[in-house]
Amino acid sequence: MTEYTSRVPKFDYPVTLPEQEAALAANPLLARMNAARRDFSDRHRPIYHYVNPEGVLNDPNGLCYWQDRWHLFYQAYPPEDTRQHWGHAISDDLIHWRDLPYCIYPDPEECCFSGSTLVEADRVIAMYHGTKVGNMVATSSDPLLLNWQKVANKAVIPMGPDLPYSVFDPCIWRQGDFYYSLSGGVQYEGPGDKPVAADFLFRSSDLEHWEYLHPFVENDRFTRVGDDGACPYFWPIGDKHILLFFSHINGGQYLIGNYDTSRQKFVVTNGGGFNFGPVGPAGVHAPSATPWGDDVMVIFNVNAGWKSDGWNQIMSLPRQLSLGERDELLMKPAGDIESLRSAREVPVVLALPANTDVAVPSASGDAIEIVATIEVQDAKMVQISVLSAPALEETTVIRFYPNRGHRDRTVVDGKPVWLPNNSLISLDTSLSSVGDVPVRAAETAEVRIDRDEPVRLRIFVDRSIVEVFVNDRQCVATRVYPTRDDSTHVFMRAQGGNARIADLCVYDMASIYD
Repeated sequence: MTEYTSRVPKFDYPVTLPEQEAALAANPLLARMNAARRDFSDRHRPIYHYVNPEGVLNDPNGLCYWQDRWHLFYQAYPPEDTRQHWGHAISDDLIHWRDLPYCIYPDPEECCFSGSTLVEADRVIAMYHGTKVGNMVATSSDPLLLNWQKVANKAVIPMGPDLPYSVFDPCIWRQGDFYYSLSGGVQYEGPGDKPVAADFLFRSSDLEHWEYLHPFVENDRFTRVGDDGACPYFWPIGDKHILLFFSHINGGQYLIGNYDTSRQKFVVTNGGGFNFGPVGPAGVHAPSATPWGDDVMVIFNVNAGWKSDGWNQIMSLPRQLSLGERDELLMKPAGDIESLRSAREVPVVLALPANTDVAVPSASGDAIEIVATIEVQDAKMVQISVLSAPALEETTVIRFYPNRGHRDRTVVDGKPVWLPNNSLISLDTSLSSVGDVPVRAAETAEVRIDRDEPVRLRIFVDRSIVEVFVNDRQCVATRVYPTRDDSTHVFMRAQGGNARIADLCVYDMASIYD
């Protein structure tokens, strides 16, 4: 038994799908996970967002589509050996997830940290960080990706002193005759030699021997001083490329730009965030992404904001990212979410007189989806409050501020042109709990809403998470922890003027584990 051999039982699986299914039916690890799934006694444990079956989790890893199934990997902490292993789940629709046994175990590395996957015609390649040794590569080709073999059984990009690059979370893709990999990290080349985000580029022809090239990102004026480039994912999107990553200061982030393959540089033209405050508590954490036609599918882990017994972080709903005008990143919920819905009878049209809280009793619940089309009219702000107590002693408030964002400018025919002000979407959890839950400042993001365009919100409430999508262009999300049993009510309000809910649908959402 080597120094880092895992104490979690490990199994070799057959290589045909029927034989794999038979082996899984008798697998003791999976039986233990299935038993753990039956415990939903914690009122804050979500029912339609993925939560690992046992223990806590961290970053999602290697989201990919292989042989007609989605595969989600994640940093798991098995109870008998709480070092990071890669957990594993599969889905036919990106929504209903089926647990599989742990798939990548530590040794020779101490822990299996984050990484990505590359799907080829005959195999899937995983590249991830192995603590104490460096970046690792493993491959699998069986139907359910149960068996993994580590290339050379050692770090293919080893750690060492005095290197001109960081050896940390990697991603992998192929371009021409070579595999390329980014290793996340920082450079001390910011203002006053402060750290700034960096990703270091390597290439290989055989997955085992890697050559360092140079820092990859060029012309980045969008990330903040102090950010780092952890958990990178580099994929084409539209006619450009996107680099998604995680900052240990500011959470999930992205850069958009042009991939200059002649110089092997990523020239940045736009950027932004998926998290709009500090990484914790309750922030949107690391991405895991994979290409999907001209778009990109991504899922995040969302940090805990309060104590929980035996579990902590959860996965966001999957998002489909696409490229809009002026390098604008568009996003909408992905997967077969509609399969979870049971429609309720609610008012189709709802008038919101100025400065009045309007209760919507038929919309109450703590595992629901609300779809609302808002005509702002002359209101200065429109808000929807969810997970609210009857007298708003606890409440989570979604606010839309028309035209209160920044005013951008662009260049048309060589001349600067001012654009209309963006609007703001805000998710305020400062009154979500009357208990001792830490308070997070409101998540507030800009969103472009065209003149006279109705505002369409899709609001997902799932016990301890709220995600709000706006016109398929923006999303704000965070964790919430109401403590009162009656904090399930919904209120709406127009401030400073009248507004109208032109269309309202409310759905009860089913458990993805039934």
